[in-house]
Amino acid sequence: AVIIDGQDTITVNNDIHYPMMSVFKFHQALALADYMHHQKQPLETRLLIKKSDLKPDTYSPLRETYPQGGIEMSIADLLKYTLQQSDNNACDILFNYQGGPDAVNKYLHSLGIRECAVIHTENDMHENLEFCYQNWTTPLAAAKLLEIFRNENLFDKEYKNFIYQTMVECQTGQDRLIAPLLDKKVTMGHKTGTGDRNAKGQQIGCND
Repeated sequence: AVIIDGQDTITVNNDIHYPMMSVFKFHQALALADYMHHQKQPLETRLLIKKSDLKPDTYSPLRETYPQGGIEMSIADLLKYTLQQSDNNACDILFNYQGGPDAVNKYLHSLGIRECAVIHTENDMHENLEFCYQNWTTPLAAAKLLEIFRNENLFDKEYKNFIYQTMVECQTGQDRLIAPLLDKKVTMGHKTGTGDRNAKGQQIGCND
């Protein structure tokens, strides 16, 4: 889906519910920023990370760096783990702080973004791959959310600028949408989402 000048739209296969995989970490970040804005919490707010938060057998550079937990980390750094490295444990730590997937879903609906759903945590999806299909979006809903983020003052600029810059510095998916632009003078922020294979051997999602 493409939105041109905030008015014209072009969509292909927009009637399908696509599993977002880690793309929903962008949705989570917006809801988190809204929560922090209303709670008057700075990005340097620190959260305790326990060893029990660092689930095994899931993609988590955070766990690889701090396998024993027992540390405090700023929300800013946790967001870098989720948005730049797609860390699954960091994602669920932030879910615990902000009220879970339901809080994200309600926030998206408050923006008028209803053709999507965030129902499950990363750990939920790890335990049952079928749950991946319940965190879904249409292409146009995803494009609309990006458009709202770019053009509206959803929350304090501190949060908006941080999310924007963090996505520009995204470290995943260098061979995807951004690949043709890496040697160009183009600034591009993006969020990838890569799924496991389902029981039929099909990759659940390969998104950007």
